[in-house]
Amino acid sequence: MDNKEQKKVEKQLDETSIGSDVEMLSEEEQDELLRKYDPEANTRELNSIFRTIVYFGLLAFSIFQLYTAIFGQFTAEIQRSIHLGFALSLIFILFPAKKGLTKEKRRKIPFYDYILSLLAVGVGLYWPLNIERIAGQIGRLTDLDMAIGVIAIILTLEAARRAVGLPITIISTVFLAYAFLGPYFPGFLNHRGQDLKSIVRTMFYTTDGILGTPISVSATFIFVFLLFGAFLVKTGVGNYFNELAVALAGKLTGGPAKVAIFSSALQGTISGSSVANVVGSGSYTIPMMKKLGYRKEFAGGVEAAASTGGQLMPPIMGAAAFLMVEFIGGITYWEIAKAAAIPALLYFAGIWIMTHFEAKRVGLKGMSEDQIPNRKEVLKKIYLLLPILGIIFFLLIGVPTMQAALYGILLTIVVSAIRKDTRIGFKDMVDALVDGARTALAVAAATACAGIIVGVVLKTGLGLGLANGLISAAGGNVLLTLIFTMLASLVLGMGSPTTANYVITSTIAAPAIITLLTLDLDPNVAVPLTVALSAHLFVFFFGIVADITPPVALAAFAASGISGGDPIKTGVTSAKLAIAAFIIPYMFVFNPALLMIDSSLLEIVWVTLTALIGMIAIGAGMIGYWYRACKWYERIVITATGFLLIFPETLTDIIGLSLFLVLFIIQYKTQEKDEEVAVA
Repeated sequence: MDNKEQKKVEKQLDETSIGSDVEMLSEEEQDELLRKYDPEANTRELNSIFRTIVYFGLLAFSIFQLYTAIFGQFTAEIQRSIHLGFALSLIFILFPAKKGLTKEKRRKIPFYDYILSLLAVGVGLYWPLNIERIAGQIGRLTDLDMAIGVIAIILTLEAARRAVGLPITIISTVFLAYAFLGPYFPGFLNHRGQDLKSIVRTMFYTTDGILGTPISVSATFIFVFLLFGAFLVKTGVGNYFNELAVALAGKLTGGPAKVAIFSSALQGTISGSSVANVVGSGSYTIPMMKKLGYRKEFAGGVEAAASTGGQLMPPIMGAAAFLMVEFIGGITYWEIAKAAAIPALLYFAGIWIMTHFEAKRVGLKGMSEDQIPNRKEVLKKIYLLLPILGIIFFLLIGVPTMQAALYGILLTIVVSAIRKDTRIGFKDMVDALVDGARTALAVAAATACAGIIVGVVLKTGLGLGLANGLISAAGGNVLLTLIFTMLASLVLGMGSPTTANYVITSTIAAPAIITLLTLDLDPNVAVPLTVALSAHLFVFFFGIVADITPPVALAAFAASGISGGDPIKTGVTSAKLAIAAFIIPYMFVFNPALLMIDSSLLEIVWVTLTALIGMIAIGAGMIGYWYRACKWYERIVITATGFLLIFPETLTDIIGLSLFLVLFIIQYKTQEKDEEVAVA
């Protein structure tokens, strides 16, 4: 099929799948929605001259990162400071100081942003130009060093506020104040305090602060994977995910909702933003769900829950997963992706099950045959998934993470050339480099700002103090500690990016979990990998689901903007649909078999199977429908049965399976009688 025929098929897919009577968001409306709920999308509309300057600035940023990824990195301080300089200088040109500006005002750059951008260039070049002198001073700082350090801190905070949001800036500022005012704090929070020179030294002249581990990961792994995602988008993989989802799931009961789940799970491999994922795939799937008969809030909730889970989906998870490699130590990214596979499967299975029961309860069918694209034509483009499968293969055989991403980019270019309609030319490749760098700006700002938090924690010993305080508040009880940690992650995640949330909770809350789980172990022995990984994945999970947890649920609010539903009700619905995300982390802390580490195949299969059956029971209880409508007391029993199956103990599994079988027989045997009564 030639390019003209292919476009005809794609047009037919859009028209028949959604229908002419369903109003979809225009590209301009999608942009406005992103600007409202996603700080990363709140950019200026520059005139031709500055658009060109920024374009080549972003291109230079990508070329620098690719060069060092291929030929080797500079010393840590130089690599990270140049990365920081690129990001900050471009942020002050691209991102306005205020939100909600008119289109006309978004075109103007005030004079102070030129100054801030030039100062950012100076900050980025200061280490490369003065590295020998700074290293020779052994911690002593000149007046100029102090001035540059203070400017670097201020620019980092302001850039993060613009590109990431106010919460991360406030939290980082509070931590800086804590470092300075330590003697005035009571109890375990008390410390001797740091003077201004000591704070500046830690923040900019060591690798413990702004130029610390978080931005190191941004300047290496994350950037290259963002480029990989940008190249995938240029080949049309994002649109193909929608086509494939409709072809495979469209005719199933409640088809459009399952299309949303399937598509969003796949979209998560190329998008690290819950809000961007919602707007990208939700503009397509939410109108379909509404047309079929789903309530506005339910349609938005499905998309928000599914899109948020994209960051949990291997092989390319959210940016925080790459930070986890460095924070845990002695672990590869592949081990983290493998450990997250079953929890991600259970997460999406839970949403799938509940949308199925909701469709059965309301009586919604799937899409008709004439609304489904030609499956043969869709499957002819299955090769577009080869780069993602290639990444998995490269990681599986032990190829270093950054190198695997580079191979993935090359494979994307090769695969795109198979057919004319997916082929990317030189201009497309340059645009992909620019798009990847643009996406990396907010990540760089977030990780630099998170470095301030890490620096304060390391310098003041706050991490150990808070961990001990958390354990004390929980009375040494593991379950209570986990609950407190969950609440902290959800609160910190209100408007904060996953990367910043993970940095805070992994340095403060994760150590408390690890301490309690290793009380019976020899303190001289290294922390077992299962313990460290389960603790870090625990805070990672809850940092992500904060995007769909009211009262501040940005992904759900963006979905309500498309569906027209109530934002809070949409948030409540999305949290209910994602109930698995609130249960699974507890499961893998108490039973690491779910993480596929130090467990036999039989253990892994058994715990996964019982968890899936448990999710069916919980889904039926939450929705109030299984083979027929459930009475209120049945819902309680069915939900309790699900929790028994999910709890990782042999006795609870046996009781749960027995109850599940009895409930299944009762539901199945009485469904016809229930239908006859309804007809009568």
